Amino acid sequence: MVGNPDFLPGIGPDQAPEFQELDSPEGELHLRFFVPAGTEFALPAKGIREVISPSPDRITPVPNVSSLLLGTLNVRGRVIWVADLGQFLGDATPLNTDRPELPVIAVEDQDTILGLAVDRIVGMEWLDVAQLQRRTNAPDSMEPFLDGEWVLNAEGDQFLRLLDQVKILRSARWAT
Repeated sequence: MVGNPDFLPGIGPDQAPEFQELDSPEGELHLRFFVPAGTEFALPAKGIREVISPSPDRITPVPNVSSLLLGTLNVRGRVIWVADLGQFLGDATPLNTDRPELPVIAVEDQDTILGLAVDRIVGMEWLDVAQLQRRTNAPDSMEPFLDGEWVLNAEGDQFLRLLDQVKILRSARWAT
């Protein structure tokens, strides 16, 4: 189509370098985020239904349920459970809900949706899954929910851990 007068009148192959230099992304699209303890994670975009930032007072506490669950949230007429992802993964630092908005990642598997409340969302990024390494230093409480990790620096002490949302959704940990 480059140079086709029906689409780009007057623009030939030599006149539109920005159209010739489009990079095709490497890897798969992931959402990067942090839990309160400062650990960074990623989730595959294909398992995320949506990302919302409701006011914490829109999350209705429910008595006699797991302490990992913050409550329920009405999202366009559908009620979903919202969980503190950091505490679910074993972090001792609870999520600060005393703020105007709370980032919630709604993950889905089949007909089950769960909102994972996190501290901060970094954004979407293409990550090369071929560079994913076997998890080596993750805490035991986190291990069952990880698919691996990317090493982020030359010293090998910063990691981006890849979570498996299906393992999180199907965990027996929610019943405790």
